[in-house]
Amino acid sequence: MFPRESCAYSAAGQEANEWAALTKGLPQSNCYINVLRDAMAVDSLDTCGVYFGTTGGQVYASADAGDNWVPIVRDLPAVLSVEVQTLA
Repeated sequence: MFPRESCAYSAAGQEANEWAALTKGLPQSNCYINVLRDAMAVDSLDTCGVYFGTTGGQVYASADAGDNWVPIVRDLPAVLSVEVQTLA
């Protein structure tokens, strides 16, 4: 079962029920966000970047595979889709 104490989680172990909270930079109190299936993306860099948009109009980014997060856009309409392009 997926835990609900944090805004983001990562699979932490071999078993399906082992999860680790990824909280640095994400809202933790009074956080009621929804992320639609197409509103999350990763880039192709080594130590991948992870990006997600919320139905509340925020977009968050992590340059270190989800260990730390920063909001990069706020006050948008609901984010339905996020795509990433890696520039050389």
